[in-house]
Amino acid sequence: MIAKDALGGIWRMAGLPEDALAYVQLSGEDPVLPSSFAVGAAAQSTIAAAALAACELGHARGAPRQQVAVDMQHAALECTAWFSIDGRAPDIWDAFSGLYRASDGWVRIHANFAHHREGALRLLGLDPATAQRADAEAAMQSWKAKDFEDAAAAKGLVATALRRFDEWDATPQGQALSGQPLFTIERIGDASPLALPPLADDARPLSGVRVLDLTRILAGPVGGRALAAYGADVMLVNSPNLPNIEAVADTSRGKLSTHIDLQNQQGRDALGRLRGDAHVFIQGYRPGGIAALGFGPDDAARARPGIVYVSLTAYGTQGPWASRRGFDSLVQTAMGFNHAEGEAAGGGKPRPLPMQILDEATGYLIAMGASAAMCRQRREGGSWHVQVSLAQTGHWLRSLGRVPDGLKIAVPDKTPFLETSPSGFGELTGLSHSARLSRTPAAWPRPSMPPGSHPPVWP
Repeated sequence: MIAKDALGGIWRMAGLPEDALAYVQLSGEDPVLPSSFAVGAAAQSTIAAAALAACELGHARGAPRQQVAVDMQHAALECTAWFSIDGRAPDIWDAFSGLYRASDGWVRIHANFAHHREGALRLLGLDPATAQRADAEAAMQSWKAKDFEDAAAAKGLVATALRRFDEWDATPQGQALSGQPLFTIERIGDASPLALPPLADDARPLSGVRVLDLTRILAGPVGGRALAAYGADVMLVNSPNLPNIEAVADTSRGKLSTHIDLQNQQGRDALGRLRGDAHVFIQGYRPGGIAALGFGPDDAARARPGIVYVSLTAYGTQGPWASRRGFDSLVQTAMGFNHAEGEAAGGGKPRPLPMQILDEATGYLIAMGASAAMCRQRREGGSWHVQVSLAQTGHWLRSLGRVPDGLKIAVPDKTPFLETSPSGFGELTGLSHSARLSRTPAAWPRPSMPPGSHPPVWP
């Protein structure tokens, strides 16, 4: 019932037709992964919302409605983001990532990118070329947790102090977020409805939809991958000058992948041409970052009237942390989840949630929001702006309540849900998509390819 109610709340917030909810089948209940939070319901409800919204757009284009079934265990395992390449499952964490004891609490550092790792080590007074994890742990004990958090933020690094829920609620950022909805869908300009070709009965519901995906770290790529599963042509746009994480192999299933350098005019021209024929533009830059390059939401609405523009942030667009960098693991730590999960486990060391559910659920909200806004664009015209954040998703997850004895269960076997396919990275094994569409199954016919494998041209 938690997942069903959560889905209904998402659906109504998006302004989608109530009668479509009769076409959803949800099975299973929490706990499905070891957690005191309703992570299964969060995974299941957001995935169901993404799939059903895509099907609703297909229905608006002339196709009959179809059943969408989502099993909670499958959905939760999909959100663990497990994958392997040629039989090797990459270690998703750098040796320096994780929790550190400070003099008065805990700090979590995210060090998966070299520049973040080196910056954090230098802030600790260490030489990145020679430092070991034990050196960093010793150095952190001379810092107060929130002092290190502030010093890291001032240098554009990614680290947060551990807080309890009540401590987070008392912060200006917690107060700024407390009054915000889970997501917003706002009209930002006038335009006629964009033409989409009629949809054949056997075509996936987003066939013919063109999506630009300018994201790198999990939430955005998951959203683009979901849209690709429902039939969209998704073009992942990465900079040739920035590093990626190994998860790009998993999140690039079904996508085209190109390199564009927005620091030069040639790159901006190339992206402008792609935007001119796109229906959806997804970006995960810090607030104002991509607008400074000429590709903000207002720029997009002027250049491509009728576009649906999706913005992803870590901590939302309001409050003193609005421009602060952040990743799922850090948002969990800052907002109180790690403390609460550790307390539920017996009051020992702070404990992360069993998957990066803030990233995953936010990714599926991106996909849902894009389809919902396209439905409204088709019905009302206009250009639209969808906004989501990891912290708003965290606030929503907390509202779903706790799961008694949820930490006592074991992680279920993922084998029944795995699928293997060739890719540009090697033989890729990952979780199949948990949303089962009755007439036009979700699929990724395009193989996952390394960034830069395709020209910046729509097929």
